[in-house]
Amino acid sequence: MSLWSFFTDPVLRAPTIACMLMGLSSSLIGVLVFLQRRSLLGEALAHAAYPGVALSGLCLAFLASQSESLFSLAVLGGALVTVFLALALIHFLEKKLSIKADSALCFTLSLFFGLGVLLASRLQMSHPLWYKQIQLFLYGQAATMTDAHVFFYGILTLLIVALLLLFFRPISLIHFDQGLAQLSGLNAKWLNGLLLFLLGLSLVVGMRSVGLVLISSLLVAPASGARQLSAHLSTFFWVAGFFGMTSGFLGNYLAVEIPLWLHLPRLSLPTGPMIALSATFLCLAALLLAPQRGYLIRELRLLAFKVRCRQENLMKQFYKAAGPLPLSLSWNLWRMRRKKWIFRTEEGSFELTKEGEKIAAKIVRLHRLWEVYLVHMGQGSEKVHRSAEEMEHILTPEVEKELGELLKHPRRDPHQQIIPR
Repeated sequence: MSLWSFFTDPVLRAPTIACMLMGLSSSLIGVLVFLQRRSLLGEALAHAAYPGVALSGLCLAFLASQSESLFSLAVLGGALVTVFLALALIHFLEKKLSIKADSALCFTLSLFFGLGVLLASRLQMSHPLWYKQIQLFLYGQAATMTDAHVFFYGILTLLIVALLLLFFRPISLIHFDQGLAQLSGLNAKWLNGLLLFLLGLSLVVGMRSVGLVLISSLLVAPASGARQLSAHLSTFFWVAGFFGMTSGFLGNYLAVEIPLWLHLPRLSLPTGPMIALSATFLCLAALLLAPQRGYLIRELRLLAFKVRCRQENLMKQFYKAAGPLPLSLSWNLWRMRRKKWIFRTEEGSFELTKEGEKIAAKIVRLHRLWEVYLVHMGQGSEKVHRSAEEMEHILTPEVEKELGELLKHPRRDPHQQIIPR
């Protein structure tokens, strides 16, 4: 099945677009939660919506109303009420009772979710059909979403994007320069209240597609991955939004395509968990492969630096003619020959080329210049060698120039060895 069919097929179009809009709105709000270092807040509020969902199901069961639109509105309203009650409880525990944030969040999560399970158990015994309906909001059922859900998600996404554009500068000041924000007269409490309202609204609306159990993954995963690829707040929002939309599309795409790839047409994969897994995969890929902060990239740079240090130490050894070389360094010698730093003589030994002599003299100069600097700063000459062994590999030409001017271009190091010019 082609990618374009997910946007044109009457069955696949609404779930795909709705999930992409849900991923976009959730990831943008997730950036703000990430900046406030309150990622657990999304998890607590998501579980706090469950008693509102169950209570709405109980009320509608007693009223014997079968209207789908009324059911959706009642569930949405009930979930919003319990989410804001949970926010009020968290604020009370933190401000009035001086309970730490993580403890207050865990207490609220367990209290509200336990209450939701209690109400759902009562509904399961008395009205099994209604219980089955509210389970859709616990685990999500994106495949049954319609154009009405697309319209609703579109309005929510436009609201969030418009507010972020309108309040981008105040948000930047509050999160990165609170002193300037206070001098500018910004009302941080009002803005934080607005952001919490949007957080609660995005959680409640998103539970129809991903479910209460997994909706917090779309707050945390896109923002965590985007942080590895961005150095500015605006870029942070763009990348997180892209990750969120991509996760929404991949969840729908993989839920349909994986059974076809495996030739198991009867296999049914839920869309909500696939969206969460897609977001997690993108986050892990960014954490591992980001150009500047990625773990694997950092490890490769560290390995390259260690190899360069070994080669530079070999160059010093050639320069000083300090004894035979161990056979375990044959790979480094091969690389140095490739770079034309050394050549093999007729006798089978190695010597420096002219370019290699310049590089080796530079390394020796930096080593001895740093020793002079440490002695100049008051350290004993017998203690400076180890530090110079480390610094000689990272001193830049700018630092070398400053050291030479500061030390008045010394000609010998503290051990009376000549410093190469």
